[in-house]
Amino acid sequence: MVTYNQLVPVFVITGYLGSGKTTLINQMLRDPSLSDAAVLVNEFGAVGIDHMLVQEMDENTVLLQSGCICCTIRSDLKDSIIDLNSRREAGLIPRYKRLILETTGLADPSPILFTLNSDMIIKHHYRLGTVITTVDCVNGLAQLSRRSESVKQVLVADRVVLTKPDLVKQEKINRLKSKINKLNPTANVSECLLGNINIKEILEADIYQKNNKGSEVKRWLEEYKSEDHHHLHNKTNISRHDKTIYSFTIKYNKPLDWTAFGIWLTMLLNHHGENILRVKGILNVKGVDAPVVINGVQHVVHPPIHLKKWPSEDRYSHLVFIVDGIDQDVIERSLGVFNGLIGQN
Repeated sequence: MVTYNQLVPVFVITGYLGSGKTTLINQMLRDPSLSDAAVLVNEFGAVGIDHMLVQEMDENTVLLQSGCICCTIRSDLKDSIIDLNSRREAGLIPRYKRLILETTGLADPSPILFTLNSDMIIKHHYRLGTVITTVDCVNGLAQLSRRSESVKQVLVADRVVLTKPDLVKQEKINRLKSKINKLNPTANVSECLLGNINIKEILEADIYQKNNKGSEVKRWLEEYKSEDHHHLHNKTNISRHDKTIYSFTIKYNKPLDWTAFGIWLTMLLNHHGENILRVKGILNVKGVDAPVVINGVQHVVHPPIHLKKWPSEDRYSHLVFIVDGIDQDVIERSLGVFNGLIGQN
């Protein structure tokens, strides 16, 4: 049986209309480092790959100079992924090792992420890799204030790519970054100037890549330390987007019982899955010397990662939540009950 980290990672490229997804996809298709990738796009015409085409394999699939396979989404996403995988297994197309998926500009990424985790065929071959969201520096602040789709796209992101930074003043970029950091404090934010960006760098948020998980978790910890955190039963750091969507971080100074934590998280997501937009954490587990990492996007929860060592001197458990309409105190109290921590801090 294939282990989770051996499944083909799916990198989801999302972002609001006009935010630069197509420009980013175009640059990816030109990058030789993606020669082992397949890319699913909404239509060839928008991407503009005519000059990169080496071989037309059928009306919906082309093999590019870089060795990358590019396919259009023919019916729905599920059918397109399954068809692509069937051709891969049959040897009709090169055996790609990762899949890049472009969403439409008005898409809420959540159903896409759910499809990757729920379909029995897909989840035996693929896993969620990195969610990359493009945000337009010119219109991003207004879109985040008015468009729920834009907000959702940022909330589920591992990496946010700011496009068109050359068209606005630095002060506006700083305000946009601040807004994004309040929405999603663990997402890495980078700028794409004139279409130029380090493709390898933006794909590195996939903590299941063998040489990357320690550095990515270390970055999470640095984000936690940049804010003022407190213990259980004290108010933790809260960043609000509106009356219902906000993020908060919980810090524990006692080791957690792994069985109790697993039962609690399963019940929480079963009951509130639609409203738990993100959860990330590094845990100090009883009886384990090294930390355990958890990472989830709504109903998609990756298997836990056991690091070989702590990435810093900090031995506390850190949990960051992005939620919609759930009281922080409810989450803290329920976790405290399950782990027997009430009255111990």
